[in-house]
Amino acid sequence: MTNKCSSIQTYLKVLIVIVISRLMSILGKPASSSTKTVTSSVLPQNLLALDLANRLSFNSDSINLASTDFGKLVQSKPQAVFYPSSHQDIENLVKSSYSSNRPFSIAAKGKGHSVRGQAMAHNGVVIEMRSLMNCGNRINVSTTDLYVDVGGEQLWIDVLNATLQYGLTPKSWTDYLYLTVGGTLSNAGISGQSFLYGPQISNVYEMDVITGRGETVTCSKHKNSELFLGVMGGLGQFGIITRARIALQTAPQKVKWIRMLYSDFSVFTKDQEHLISINNNENGHNHGLDYVEGSLMIDIHLSSLNNWRSSSFYSKRDYREIISLATTNDGKSNIIYCLEVAKYYDDLTVNTIDKELELLFNGLSYTPGFKFTKDVSYVDFLNRVRIGELELQKKGLWEVPHPWLNLFVPKSRISEFDSEIFHGILGKNRSAGPILVYPTYRNKWDERASAVIPDEEIFYSVGLLQSSGMNDWEYLEEQNKEILRFCDKVGIKYKQYLPHYETKSEWVNHFGAKWVLFKQRKTMFDPKRILSPGQRIFN
Repeated sequence: MTNKCSSIQTYLKVLIVIVISRLMSILGKPASSSTKTVTSSVLPQNLLALDLANRLSFNSDSINLASTDFGKLVQSKPQAVFYPSSHQDIENLVKSSYSSNRPFSIAAKGKGHSVRGQAMAHNGVVIEMRSLMNCGNRINVSTTDLYVDVGGEQLWIDVLNATLQYGLTPKSWTDYLYLTVGGTLSNAGISGQSFLYGPQISNVYEMDVITGRGETVTCSKHKNSELFLGVMGGLGQFGIITRARIALQTAPQKVKWIRMLYSDFSVFTKDQEHLISINNNENGHNHGLDYVEGSLMIDIHLSSLNNWRSSSFYSKRDYREIISLATTNDGKSNIIYCLEVAKYYDDLTVNTIDKELELLFNGLSYTPGFKFTKDVSYVDFLNRVRIGELELQKKGLWEVPHPWLNLFVPKSRISEFDSEIFHGILGKNRSAGPILVYPTYRNKWDERASAVIPDEEIFYSVGLLQSSGMNDWEYLEEQNKEILRFCDKVGIKYKQYLPHYETKSEWVNHFGAKWVLFKQRKTMFDPKRILSPGQRIFN
């Protein structure tokens, strides 16, 4: 009887494999010829026979969700979507690919906020990292050593809320908090705090990473440092981040949030550079600002002043004054530059904060009468983009194409960027979203990490965060290409942030002196080139 049951069980296992294989042939068809593809591989039979099979979804809804991202510019269908219940599940999935004579590609997807298919895996497997949210508490704060251990699938907004319960907070942020920890650390994680604390990757003590061999490795600057530094800004090429240990500091309670307007770009950038140079963290106290960014107002009208990055900052009276400032005598619109800063405070400094700001702003040359101040909570300031997002969602304007272009531009060429691109290329076309421009310091970045930045000590982060209708984004994409062609022609040695390239030579140029090491690290940690095929670096 025992032998008979065993035979039946074996038969059923074989039958399940055959059925799932048939489903794969139906649901896992390659994308159409008009779809940009990433790689080509087929899931092996041994994967389907593993216990992992019940975590693989071939459902068309799951496939379609994994086939697109925030950018809405690229579609690339995986064969399956994987919903892990533990990091061991991810480990076993990667091992299955690595041990197969036909390895399949794997991409880890958090919130899918990439814009050009970077988290896709054509004909491979997309790991839905947010599935790990069902694994219990994966945000653990150490009040003694001032760090938080966080699962790579966790959102930064949840990290903020969890650490604030202990009066603590991470130091460096992105403007938008509904991104996963693993996602931003795979790129860098930048915002207006970067001049002070560096990007988010400069504020990580330790990580657990699943390599392309299916091995979980704990790494830091002092232990398995090659992997640690490779993963920091490594675009997912060397491993999947399942845990990060992030530095914390005492959290403030309130924020003075200020915007000052300029009509002269050189004055605007001079003041930005002055503000980030003011002595910070002297004797444990921050004597300077906590946040410095900047943006452009092009083709000003009522809806562009309060864009989705900071909805409802200006009052209706402010609207009228700003439009008057921006409008020329012939009715055309000038470019207005907005210097945006923040200073944190609490009950101990509530009586001195205004005096501190007065001293900090002494000597600035913003347009008289055009300084606007808001007093907000720390959480509301950090989460400022969310309000605008929700408003756009209600209007059906969030899930639209986002042909974004993010660049790091050397300080020595930023004036030329203004005259030839802001006033030239962008000036002759209609603006379609926020345009950011703000300085940061090279010495706040670890040169050994994979992330690449310009060679100059001060460089500017320029973000063209534009959006369009579903069928008219091509003109913005062409505009981006025109900007890059101009930079290449005149020798502006920019670096793309959230990079996207079509050829190997472009990637080699992007990484520059780091390319050889980057390639060596790929061979060391993902020799079969399984991970993150959507970046299109090695495939």
